[in-house]
Amino acid sequence: MPERIPKREGGAVPVPGTDDGEDTADLELPPDLTGAPAGYGDGERPAADRPDLLDNVGDWGPIATAVGVFQLIPVHLARDLSLIATWMNDPEVHAFWRLAGPDEDTAAHIARQLDGDGRSRPCLGVLDGLPMSYWEIYRADLDPLARYYPSRLHDTGVHVLIGSAEDRGRGLGTALLRGVVDLVLRNRPRCARVVAEPDVRNAASLAAFRAAGFRRVTDAELPGKCAALMIRDR
Repeated sequence: MPERIPKREGGAVPVPGTDDGEDTADLELPPDLTGAPAGYGDGERPAADRPDLLDNVGDWGPIATAVGVFQLIPVHLARDLSLIATWMNDPEVHAFWRLAGPDEDTAAHIARQLDGDGRSRPCLGVLDGLPMSYWEIYRADLDPLARYYPSRLHDTGVHVLIGSAEDRGRGLGTALLRGVVDLVLRNRPRCARVVAEPDVRNAASLAAFRAAGFRRVTDAELPGKCAALMIRDR
């Protein structure tokens, strides 16, 4: 289900097609569910001398989904590395992300983004107070991916993995992917499209993105894999 290509690549989570027509972006959160859980309220901020090219992901706040209150929390390596590295060593995750091994491998992958120019932001996905997924929100128009499709300024890409095998295949991912798309479009007004690049072998990812409203525009031979380039319009 989740996946990565060399450099970084997004896998997918299953995504529901509908929630009875109600737009989760318009839902009001109950007073007791409006913030991130204690201990997950802050992540590493981009260095002051680097631009923030993603409109302050850490400030996007929570969103109500069909499966609970969800929030993207920027990764803090000292706090989150062990958990994310454990997920990366799951065989199902490794099949697409290719980061199984010592914690240092995962740390290097995340640090390249944290120390980079601000075009990619690694985040924990926190659902009802529990970290349960890993996300990379990135500027697809500034990524090598832009060479493989007719990119537009401010296109935003999404990579994702669901951490626990128990959380896969039961509809959680479908709601979360829809929620993240809503967060991107709500908080990045200059972004007209969200982009995904699942491996063509990853049937669960392809179905998930389609159900979330993405359309498959073309296939492309990316470094290390053949990807289905999928786009969700605003």
